[in-house]
Amino acid sequence: MYERWENSRPHALWDIMDGRPDMGVRSEDALGKLLYNSGKIKESDVQTILQYALKKGLRFGEAAVKLRLIEQSDVDRALAAQIGGSYVADGQSDISREVIAAYSPSAPKVEALRSLRARLMLGSLGLTANAMAIVSSSSGDGRSFIAANLAVVFSQLGERTLLIDAHLQSSRLHEMFGIQNSEGLSSALAGRTAGHLKAVSIPRLRNLWLVPAGASPPNADELLAQDTFATICTALKSQFDVVLFDTPPGDSSAGADSIAGRCGKGLIVVRQNRTGFAAAKAFVERIKSHAEVVGCVLNEY
Repeated sequence: MYERWENSRPHALWDIMDGRPDMGVRSEDALGKLLYNSGKIKESDVQTILQYALKKGLRFGEAAVKLRLIEQSDVDRALAAQIGGSYVADGQSDISREVIAAYSPSAPKVEALRSLRARLMLGSLGLTANAMAIVSSSSGDGRSFIAANLAVVFSQLGERTLLIDAHLQSSRLHEMFGIQNSEGLSSALAGRTAGHLKAVSIPRLRNLWLVPAGASPPNADELLAQDTFATICTALKSQFDVVLFDTPPGDSSAGADSIAGRCGKGLIVVRQNRTGFAAAKAFVERIKSHAEVVGCVLNEY
């Protein structure tokens, strides 16, 4: 049915769904085709949805949800398919709901993360500078949240993305992605795995791998400062398109300094009504002495 409509176009409405500029409708409305092809809406629904969308100034998916023809989860899946990314449905994965980019690609927070991704790709991350440390001055600022979700949106773009949990003394990423933490970065740095890292592919999120922190060592800062870590970083940057590091907080560890220095780039995370201005300013200057500060992310949750 779709091929016949595409060729003969008895309805100009499909032109609207194509998001053509002269129709004044945003390109996101093209996801209507995905909903139709997947059987979520019927042929008889299409014109009803489009007319309602035009009347109310809504996107196609928004209009369909308001008309109760589909659920928001159907829109999320179609949007994920449209942007070429992987999507996790409720109850089908051990990934935490905190990894919102894996579950709700149309959520405002995920839109903001994609905007951050675009800015980083345009100005900071490239073929020869593809590693970055996610850093903050204190605990509770949201480094792991930003690192995990930013890694997901990079992978959804088709970039071979590696996320490394370098917060060796209080790791969280293995819990967020539902994988084991028996071996990881600490094992390689301590020589228990002959310096080799095992990157775990995340189920249902293609193009995304995670290196967990591993067992918590008593000398985390020393391990991150040694040459073995530098060697590992160099090797990983040649094997992946994007390499992101979650790091320990700056107020209790020098690990963030070492990691940012090895990456050459650091993204600062601060949290509204929590991160002190003086502490954040001092931390920015501290990271600048080791690496390029590519920007600052304000968490508002």
